[in-house]
Amino acid sequence: MTSPIESFAELDLRAPLLAALSEIGYETPSPIQAACIPHLLAGQDLLGEAQTGTGKTAAFALPLLDRIDLSLKNPQVLVLTPTRELAIQVAEAFQSYAKKMPGFHVLPIYGGQSMVVQLRQLSRGPQVIVGTPGRVMDHIERKSLNLDGLTALVLDEADEMLRMGFIDDVEWILEHTPPTRQTALFSATMPDAIRRVAHRYLREPREVKIKASTTTVAAIRQKFCQIAVAHKLDALTRILEVEEDFDAAIIFVRTKTATVELADKLEARGYSAAALNGDMTQQLRERVVEQLKGGQLDIVIATDVAARGLDVPRISHVINYDIPYDTEAYVHRIGRTGRAGRAGSAILFVAPREMRMLKVIERATRQPIEALQLPSREAVADKRVAAFRQQVAEVLEAEDLTFFTDVVAGIESSHKADIHDVAAALAFLAQRERPLQLPTSTGPDIARLAAPRAESRSDREPRENREKILERRREFSEGHLQRYRIEVGRNQQATPKDIVGAIANEAGIESRYIGQINLYEDYSTVELPSALPHDVLDTLRRIRVKQHQLNIRPLDADEAKRDAARPRFGAGRPDKTKPAGNAAPKRYGSDKRGSTPGSFKPGKAKPRNR
Repeated sequence: MTSPIESFAELDLRAPLLAALSEIGYETPSPIQAACIPHLLAGQDLLGEAQTGTGKTAAFALPLLDRIDLSLKNPQVLVLTPTRELAIQVAEAFQSYAKKMPGFHVLPIYGGQSMVVQLRQLSRGPQVIVGTPGRVMDHIERKSLNLDGLTALVLDEADEMLRMGFIDDVEWILEHTPPTRQTALFSATMPDAIRRVAHRYLREPREVKIKASTTTVAAIRQKFCQIAVAHKLDALTRILEVEEDFDAAIIFVRTKTATVELADKLEARGYSAAALNGDMTQQLRERVVEQLKGGQLDIVIATDVAARGLDVPRISHVINYDIPYDTEAYVHRIGRTGRAGRAGSAILFVAPREMRMLKVIERATRQPIEALQLPSREAVADKRVAAFRQQVAEVLEAEDLTFFTDVVAGIESSHKADIHDVAAALAFLAQRERPLQLPTSTGPDIARLAAPRAESRSDREPRENREKILERRREFSEGHLQRYRIEVGRNQQATPKDIVGAIANEAGIESRYIGQINLYEDYSTVELPSALPHDVLDTLRRIRVKQHQLNIRPLDADEAKRDAARPRFGAGRPDKTKPAGNAAPKRYGSDKRGSTPGSFKPGKAKPRNR
């Protein structure tokens, strides 16, 4: 019986990889990492059965990075994933593990992203490609992706690719790769179709089977908040103000720089906060922890590695400001609260494109994470006013106010002002640094933007009620959608999928808030919320689709009428069953197939994630 592997150093990985792992905070390999890394380092094919969240990305990324030749500027490793979200996540993991390897480049390629941008990035010679099957096929057919030098190929979540109808595409790609390549296939289950692929394309594979065993402490109340990156800070401050039973918090971010930046922003907003990261001296780190224990600090912003072994009983809240890379990190993070028999709260911020990772965490921890409704402006104001009243009451009861009574009387006399007006003016001065009322913007309250969805995919209404669903999606908080003009159209080869992807990914507007899209020759119109914040509009103006800036602006009433009356052009491949011309103009809504990741119009055609 072999002894368990206690550290990554025992796996004979390169020193740069070990240094990166130490910075990230990885200490002991997970069971799948300890089982897979030696086989892949030895160049053997691998068939792995493991749930998402068991650490399998590192299980294949680390050994394949160890064998990368950085002097070569051509694809040496190809990873196929079923979704663009997973492709981005895996590419980020590769980049994180290879941060000490100068000259390394990884490129995610997936549908909805500009082909021109991908072609330019491919020309720079990435050593690792992570992509969805459809887009990888596109590049192979274009001859923009040369796999002649490929040494390893990974099929990640093979059963999910089978379920989504990509398995034929995967086999087509396998047949266009060198037969000498090393192949690793990972799947949560092993249906017959997956075993057939493994039998046909893997050479004497070593088999590894791991069951997820991650659990979390029942005393920890777990919640998530779906919020765009641009609104995270405002959401965080609202939560800190209204959370019940708040004593102290540790906020997790991914980078050392982010710890300092967020600590500075919170201090500027009146919170006692400090950073905790690996760049700080041991003496300074210990001082921060002692201040947190002693109550001089209420909030610490930390990276995973800096928080190792942190045990402060008064931590009532753990906030995952940046979602962790895997479920093990999530469990370790939230384990900082709920100690010594005390209850604790864990809050997870999730960007729209990270919702898939939320489901992974729920499956791995075997506990549901409930949606958190952000407090409204009014709720925050009520909380601040209540605290202000309490402070005033304590001063009235405990302090000698004779001198100040005379000062107020003098103001009342000299200005012939009502005593209530004088008190209001003093209250205004007292709250100037921390206003009792949140500033009102022209846009919708972020509490409404972050409101949890009322229905899940499984609760959707049948197809005959689709029009009612579309009508409901046109409502945005208390207002409605408005039509905007963007300076990209059919002549620029733009498609509704390109437009939705750019708006959703870059501006953080969920696809449910994107309405009908009309394509014309040199411009398009799109329905978006009528009260977008100024910062979101600024972001939208700068976004590029097909290398053209959107320069978005609202249509006035006359333009909107003309837009409703004009014929629309379709996009993508022509429909040969329809007559040419504008007799049956097409309109595109956010529920159409290809408009948003993971949503397909019902039908018999097999979707391809390009």
